Amino acid sequence: MNKVIGIGGVSNSGKSRFAEILKVNLPDKKVKIICQDDYIHPQYEIPQIKDHIDWESPESINFIAFKEAILNSKEIFDIVIAEGFLAFYDPRINLLYDNKIFIKISKETFLKRKRKDLRWGKEPEWYIKHIWQRFLKNGQPLADKKKLLIINGEVEFDVKKIIEIMQLA
Repeated sequence: MNKVIGIGGVSNSGKSRFAEILKVNLPDKKVKIICQDDYIHPQYEIPQIKDHIDWESPESINFIAFKEAILNSKEIFDIVIAEGFLAFYDPRINLLYDNKIFIKISKETFLKRKRKDLRWGKEPEWYIKHIWQRFLKNGQPLADKKKLLIINGEVEFDVKKIIEIMQLA
């Protein structure tokens, strides 16, 4: 059973954390996590907004390399988890997913978490609001919501139940 799971949601919703939790809870499976952030184009190829690199732009992601990584990993691993802000943006990649997980948080929770996130330095307030707008525009699951599980990123994940629903065990 080789499965590909797509995990999407806004920045700071818990995508990476959930992917790691899922992996730990599947000890009998060979699991590979592919982070979309690892497939960002060089900075000079990414559009800018107000002299700020627009990391949330679909043009920032090398979707061809992201897709190839998923396909190559599917040959080796039992479960491939592809996670990212734009995990559901590319319809060709959506076709690869056996299961989709959308981690939903409120705008208020996003703003609170993002303001505390200093991994890349303090972001200007206008850019934090821009991230939310980009998410609304490009980060939502596509119209085809088959095999889509929406989970609340504001509470603890019930991993056992999610594993059962997705029939991963």
